[in-house]
This record gives sequence, C-alpha cells and structure tokens, in this order.
Amino acid sequence: MTQLRHYDNLGTARFVTVSCYHRYRLFSNAVVIRLFLEELDQIRSRYDLRILGYVVMPEHVHVVVWPLDGLAFGRVVGELKSRSARAILAHLRTESTRPLDRLSVTRDGEKRTVFWQRRCYDHNCRTPEAVREKINYCHMNPVKRGLVRSPCDWRWSSFNWYEGKRDVPLDVDEWEL
Repeated sequence: MTQLRHYDNLGTARFVTVSCYHRYRLFSNAVVIRLFLEELDQIRSRYDLRILGYVVMPEHVHVVVWPLDGLAFGRVVGELKSRSARAILAHLRTESTRPLDRLSVTRDGEKRTVFWQRRCYDHNCRTPEAVREKINYCHMNPVKRGLVRSPCDWRWSSFNWYEGKRDVPLDVDEWEL
C-alpha cells in the first residue's frame, strides 16, 4: 500500500477526514456525535488547536484545524481517534450490542472492537482561499448528500456558528485571513 505523506510545520490549516470503520453509519444518534465533539474539544485544549470548521456526517467527519508549528499532527489525529473510539464504544456497549457485532476484528491475533478506519485523509490548506473552500465543503456536504436542503438545517456542523448563532454543538475559533 502506498504510504501517504503528511507535512507538518508548514504554518497552514489542515483539512482532515476520518471515516468510521467500513464507512458504517455509526454517527446515527446525538449522544454518539456529542461524545466525538467533546473529545475533539478536549484535543483542541490539550494541543492548543484552532478549530476553523467541521461537519459530522453519518459515517465520517471533516475538520479544518490550525495546529501550532512543531506539532506532530498525525499523532494528534491518532489520539483523537483513540479517545473518541473508547468513549463512543463504551456508550454503545451500554445501549446495544447490535452495532458492535459489525465492529469486531482480529488484528495481530487479538480480537478487538474498532470504531474508525485505520487511515485518515489530511490536506494542507496553503492559502486563505483554500481554508474557506474546505470550510464551505464541510458545510455543503450534508446538502450534497441530500440529508438536508440547506446547510443551516444540519445541526452537526460549524455553519450556524458562521451565521452568528452561538447555540452550536462546538464553538469555532476566530481566524484572520
């Protein structure tokens, strides 16, 4: 398999996509989505990330972040995936075992329950226009998929924050062009 290169320390925003295992629609209820967003907020605080935009879709997440220079960003994404998977899987175990049956894998001879695909997509946004384009991509994703008619109707994105509404699931950080 071709190894994707990740370039840290470019002083740019990053557009990251992480997908649920086998692209299962695991973000199917508000509790699971909120658990993920809480972990994202914790990672933001721990690593002093600026979150510029996001959307949580039924089977994947897009986030536009601005990490500090010198931060090994791949490790941060790995920690986000690990922490959120633990929290979400713990919740799912209390609710039902039905979705957990599909998430059981054997790796290195050990049976595990997984939540995320192993890899992620990571893109450096080298210009302010690229940052805006990726934030807009996040906001329009539910519309393009036919989940809502307007991006303001999708609760699980940063769109309404940009519209001046502050009753959103996760605040976005200010940024200047």
